[in-house]
Amino acid sequence: MSDGASPVTLPTDSSHSGSIRKGCDPFAQTQRSKLQHRRARINQQINKEMRMRAGAENLFRATTNNKVKETVALELSFVNSNLQLLKEELEELNSNMEVYQTDSDAISVPMIPLGLKETKEVDFTVPIQNFHILNVHYKLTSSYYRRHIKLLYVVCQAMRTPSRSQAGLELLMEYYNQLYYLDQRFFSSHRNLGVHFHWYDSLTGVPSSQRALAFEKGSVLFNIGALHTQIGARQDRAATAGIDKAVDAFQRAAGAFNYLKENFSNAPSLDMSALSLSMLVRLMVAQVQECVFERITITTRDTKFTSQLQLAQEAAQVSDVYSLVHQTMTQPLMKDYVPFSWASMVQVKSEHFRALSHYYAAAALCDHTVSFDGEECDKESDKAFLKFYVNIASGQTLSQILQDPEKRRKLGKAHLRRAVMRHEEAMRVHSLCKILRKMDILQDVLCQTHKRSLEKYLELDREDDFDETAEAPEIQAHTQQKPDITPPSFTTVQVSDIFQRLGPLSVFCSRAHWGPPRVIRLQKREGGMGLTLRGDSPVLVAGVVPGGCAEEAGLREGDYIVAVDGQDCKWAKHGEVVLMLTSSSDREVEISVVTL
Repeated sequence: MSDGASPVTLPTDSSHSGSIRKGCDPFAQTQRSKLQHRRARINQQINKEMRMRAGAENLFRATTNNKVKETVALELSFVNSNLQLLKEELEELNSNMEVYQTDSDAISVPMIPLGLKETKEVDFTVPIQNFHILNVHYKLTSSYYRRHIKLLYVVCQAMRTPSRSQAGLELLMEYYNQLYYLDQRFFSSHRNLGVHFHWYDSLTGVPSSQRALAFEKGSVLFNIGALHTQIGARQDRAATAGIDKAVDAFQRAAGAFNYLKENFSNAPSLDMSALSLSMLVRLMVAQVQECVFERITITTRDTKFTSQLQLAQEAAQVSDVYSLVHQTMTQPLMKDYVPFSWASMVQVKSEHFRALSHYYAAAALCDHTVSFDGEECDKESDKAFLKFYVNIASGQTLSQILQDPEKRRKLGKAHLRRAVMRHEEAMRVHSLCKILRKMDILQDVLCQTHKRSLEKYLELDREDDFDETAEAPEIQAHTQQKPDITPPSFTTVQVSDIFQRLGPLSVFCSRAHWGPPRVIRLQKREGGMGLTLRGDSPVLVAGVVPGGCAEEAGLREGDYIVAVDGQDCKWAKHGEVVLMLTSSSDREVEISVVTL
């Protein structure tokens, strides 16, 4: 997997070194942790079965003995059956949306969160020490940085169990930013540390492994997006404050997945493929749009004609974006990958909000309290109604419908008829998925809204109304707030480079090549030291006077000064190094230099 972009470079000098954050207690018996434990166990079993299948397939191809072939074929059928059962069990866990929802008693449609990608333990300390990269590349012993390497390991372990909070997000972002420094310090195109990064597909549990650090970074970024979805799903959306938090969380989730899609390529697992990430971005945008609708229903207290039209168009917008998500989920590669419950939930929501759209259209036509006698009200309503439909049947104008109570009633009845039909379709799709049938709160919402539309339809139905009910026009989707895709901000969590004592990244990185440090003993003379310096951190020897004491001591143009009289000066400014060279009372000054 290749990383197409690097995060913003963070400050390299800070008051604290490394992480002060911790992960969750991995043994805490919360519903969410139990779910993650079961996912981890199934992932390991899937990994085991896949290794057995690979071995059996190799043996089947290699052997020419028919009896052995029959035995191996039988074994393969058992393994494939076990794999199928494990994947079905994992799908059911991934479909367990209720664990991530709010504890509030308010009745609201559940959101779709993502479980975190699981990973095997990875330890950077062994390869960094075993391959002597500090010794060979940086000319330092590994013991010099043993504490720093251990600190990196602690951060790596903690990020596997982030809390479902801002602290958990900051922990993941801190590790991601440390990976940027690690990449710069130790990973290069010609050097491989031999570290294998193992991650499991978030939906299927299929293991993937790569040596590229970009795979580790991409997987952590995926988990940042996934954790945002869990935070968004747990918000109490009965109040605007909870809705605003949910909107922010889902927009940030969309931003993480979109950044991953645009900046990382050659993903080894399907959940991080461009097609899957596009689907996740659309799903997050749809959930933001749903939250926007919920906020408007809470803040709209009146029954004005134009207010009800706005609610109808907002509901139609939510229906449209969920319909687009459903189309993405049912594409050939996604159809067998996305959990059936997710696709069913998205389809249910598309039908449910289309039904609500027609319900509010009927409410606008039949229940509004504003009279059309006033000229201003008439203009306002006419303007809103003219933009309400995608198209209108010929033979009647919208103004005529507004001015005639009977025509408004019949059009409202047509909308309610479509609302009832859409509610029934949502309930039908819901009944086909056993996982959704277990979600009582979803069933309550569908039943309540269906009952409300049906009762309103029966109120408008008259015994002497023998005319065939007209077909309600299609409502023009529109929203007052389009969702934003908020990209991840890598500078919100600033960390110090654990290995900053190695020197500034501009020079002391894995991509630079230099010889071992040389110790120069420079004799001071009255005519000066015979050299000119340039730049900061580290200071460069820009020129050496021919025949001067610097040239005689072995100093060369292009040398970087890394220490003066044993005092490290890789981070020192130009003036500081000059002061260190001239302030010594001895006739001799000892300079350590490296040459690129």
